[in-house]
Amino acid sequence: MSMLYFLLQKEFRQIFRNRTILAVVLVMPLIQLIVLPLAADYEVKNINLCIVDNDRSPEAQRLTQQLTASGYFRLTGYTASYPEALALLEADRADVVLTLPQDFERGLMRDGGQTLSLAVNAINGVKAGLGAAYITTILQTYNNAVRVQWVQPDRFPATPVLKVAPVYWYNPFLNYRVFMVPGVLAVLVTMIGGFLSALNIVQEKEVGTIEQINVSPVRKHYFILGKLLPFWVLGNVVFTLGLLVARVVYGIVPMGSMPLLYGFVTLYLLAILGLGLLISTYCETQQQAMLITFFFMMVFILLGGLFTPLDSMPAWARAVAYCSPVTHLIAVMRMIILKGSTLHDVLPAAGIVAAMALVLNTWAIVHYRKTS
Repeated sequence: MSMLYFLLQKEFRQIFRNRTILAVVLVMPLIQLIVLPLAADYEVKNINLCIVDNDRSPEAQRLTQQLTASGYFRLTGYTASYPEALALLEADRADVVLTLPQDFERGLMRDGGQTLSLAVNAINGVKAGLGAAYITTILQTYNNAVRVQWVQPDRFPATPVLKVAPVYWYNPFLNYRVFMVPGVLAVLVTMIGGFLSALNIVQEKEVGTIEQINVSPVRKHYFILGKLLPFWVLGNVVFTLGLLVARVVYGIVPMGSMPLLYGFVTLYLLAILGLGLLISTYCETQQQAMLITFFFMMVFILLGGLFTPLDSMPAWARAVAYCSPVTHLIAVMRMIILKGSTLHDVLPAAGIVAAMALVLNTWAIVHYRKTS
């Protein structure tokens, strides 16, 4: 352990001597976290729809077919139980729950109008807002069709026949920044950890100090651990600063357990730092390490679910996305910060990230050679 202590002392001294690295680690993420959520935009498809049909009438089926045929919605639940539909909403298997009342068709024919209940999972504010807008547009088309079919001016006034009363869960005001900030913070932690760890061993190779370490009695796993732990600490510092910015600037307070959130981020940093160190063991120059790391970061960010919902991607892209640790971090951060999810909810993602951390760090240790 004394050997590891001296290695960590050396690494921290190198970091704090380089003011550029400190600026990159501490200042750049804060600026990006403030600016990026103000500029992002989305286009959403394949919104998961659950219909609670308490009427089971031909008109209810007709409306259901019109919604699913629009191309915007994917029917993931069709039930007569609202608690069952709410369970799908809580499990993220439904984005929108449309409830048709028991006298849906009779109300149209007798009273000339109906009120439908719409529950929206607003943890993804953009997806929720577009989903509600899509449903509203389709219902207006349905209204016109009803008027054409049943031409009774005295029963059907000029106002819309159907009224929708939406309820937005987890993001009641549809503030897309509430949805964006946790994802942007996840990306920033990834970039800081991935780039700095990838350049670390390569820097030793370029300046020649790696030769001194190779001829020393320092074992490979101590050397890799000494390279990993300082950036693991810096990653947690960046994450903490990001949470402070999210609270002060955007008013976002985590709804779930902070120890659970930090526990998952800690596990995630082990995985992403392991990837950076693995890249560093394969490269001979910092330019090579930068290019390879940039390739992985672009794939992780674009397929991580930050800008494009995973459900809108083709099957092959979703398969690649689930192999990315960033995908799981973004999902878990949104679950814990916005939804208040528990350990049971994030355990599958934690298991995947832990397996990635074990494989990547073991690979880095095995591949590193103490020879020129």
